Amino acid sequence: MGKFQDMQKLLKLRKEAKAVQKKLKNMHIEADEQNVTVTISGEQKVVKVEIRDDSMDAGLKKQLEETLIVAFNKAIEKSQQVAADNMKDIMAEFGGGLPGLDEMAA
Repeated sequence: MGKFQDMQKLLKLRKEAKAVQKKLKNMHIEADEQNVTVTISGEQKVVKVEIRDDSMDAGLKKQLEETLIVAFNKAIEKSQQVAADNMKDIMAEFGGGLPGLDEMAA
């Protein structure tokens, strides 16, 4: 296979990856446990935490929900960074990665 065909495949892969990223950004997934519902995007960002507890003060409940969103997202970002750091060694074996793939992540 020639370099031109390789480049065409890479461009096609990049286009498909961007389409998947767009789809995931608009996707929401919910999980319920007892009186708590957590909603995350397909990009693994927590977008909503809902606590259904009528015995809690409304202001305190709202503040707790917002704090949980921030804490969850920080934990997810840290886990993604740890995974990326661990992948660096593997990518180094491929000569530092594949051209154009770094741009897909941006």
